[in-house]
Amino acid sequence: MNLSDNTVLVTGGGSGIGLAIAKHFLDAGSEVVICGRRTDKLAEVQAAHPGLKTRVADVANATSREELIAWTIAEYPDFNVLVNNAGIQRRERFAIDPADWSSRQQEIAINLEAPVHVAALVLSQFRAQPKAAIVNVSSGLAFVPALFAPVYAATKAAIHSFTVSLRAELDTTSIQVIEIAPPAVNTDLGGVGIHTDGVPVDVFVDSVMARVAAGELEVGYGFSETARHASREQLDNLFAESAAAVK
Repeated sequence: MNLSDNTVLVTGGGSGIGLAIAKHFLDAGSEVVICGRRTDKLAEVQAAHPGLKTRVADVANATSREELIAWTIAEYPDFNVLVNNAGIQRRERFAIDPADWSSRQQEIAINLEAPVHVAALVLSQFRAQPKAAIVNVSSGLAFVPALFAPVYAATKAAIHSFTVSLRAELDTTSIQVIEIAPPAVNTDLGGVGIHTDGVPVDVFVDSVMARVAAGELEVGYGFSETARHASREQLDNLFAESAAAVK
């Protein structure tokens, strides 16, 4: 995938992996819009990176998603790359989690419902472009379930499955469908200070974006690279080790 000369929308682009991906596209010469829920955070990012465009949007909400894509197409008629990055991770054991349904529902809405809906919303626009791409950010936990974040892992497994199907469906079009599967990365995804032992954000994103630029359609790093190539027996062993560490 050529990272230059695109018009890119990155959801959840105000920090972490999303912001690092946005900067890669920007540095390569693409026009980049990032969206997020917090006006103050987006203003802070734009001040640090004046080339980035911003839009406040809550991708957990269907109407907000529709308004976001309608606005992006109206403002940027050459819009041709979507990066579905927004995500939240609730680190709770399912059977003992005291949260009400709304908390679980929000996790499902942001991690699964939003990228599927937004992908549907951009298809007509992207079919009219000479080149286009839908980039879905999944997780190493798409391949190995996690007792410590079972709903999150399930949503990412669903995103992996959806990405594979969509790629096959669009393989005769100008639309590439790409999956980036992070391992634990040092961001605030699961809460402040949770992932400090993870891979540095820039190290991870530098690696995967170089591979995306080289034409790879499914890219991992470290644990997630191991998991996406593993046999069923190896995956079962990885899960057993992870589960034993939590119990």
